[in-house]
This record gives sequence, C-alpha cells and structure tokens, in this order.
Amino acid sequence: MKMRMHLIALTVFVGILGSCTKESAEPLNIVESQNVTEVEQELLNTVNDHRISLGGNGLKFNSIAYGQANAHTDYMIAKGSINHDNFTARASDISTEVGAVFVAENVAKEYSTASEAFRGWLNSAKHKRTMEGEFTHTAVSVKKDPDGKLYFTQIFYR
Repeated sequence: MKMRMHLIALTVFVGILGSCTKESAEPLNIVESQNVTEVEQELLNTVNDHRISLGGNGLKFNSIAYGQANAHTDYMIAKGSINHDNFTARASDISTEVGAVFVAENVAKEYSTASEAFRGWLNSAKHKRTMEGEFTHTAVSVKKDPDGKLYFTQIFYR
C-alpha cells in the first residue's frame, strides 16, 4: 500500500498533525448503507484499545472536539482533499472551551474501514506518535463524500 503523509508543526500551539491517504488503482468497495457513526466509534475504540495495550490511558470522548472534527471533515470534503487548514483556529477554540494545553490531529481519506485507517496511521511514525501521545481526550469524525469515499479527522488533546 502506497501512502502520502505529511507532518506540520505549529508555533502557536504545540501540536502534531498528520494526514494519510490510501492510493489505489482499484475503486473502494464501500457499502452505501454503512453507518459512519459506527465507523467513528470503532476507530475510537481501536485507538483506545491500542493505547491500553501499551499500558497507556484510554481517551475520553469530548463533544467540543467532535464539533471541531466534524466541521473539518466537512471542509476537507468540500475541498476534495485532506489537509490541516485552519488547525490553529480549531486548536484555539478547543483550548478556549476546555482549557486544552496541547492539541493534535490525524486526518485520512479513502480508507474503507476504521481498521484500515487505524493501520495506515499505525504504520506511520508520526501518526502513531500522535495516537500514542500524552492525551486525555479525543473525538473522531468520519463522513462520506458524494462519491462514497470516507474522510477521517481525529482530534486529540490534553
């Protein structure tokens, strides 16, 4: 599997960002009735199970981060690409609302399942470091674009 990834460091907030895309010559086999809420919950559970298996803490879901993740996923779908545009604003909003001192995010697209997105992030040192980082809260947003391709945003903070 060939992947494109990048890391962006911010100076306003100490943060880790990563993005991941699955590039494939074959179209994805996504069931139209797939419930993205179930994919979100599966990815959240998978990340927490991984963290706990390493002796770390499970992350608590946060609705403020979820709102920010949802808005960013919508934005990426509108742009047609994964990105970290406006991360500083998202991090600032989360910090203001909940007192977060460190915010990070991973984004991905075109994975057909939560397991595939998790494995893509796990196979990238930068994404893995984010998932395993010293965070206390998270939220995962997964949405389909008009072509049925999934976009993922996971925000982490402490």
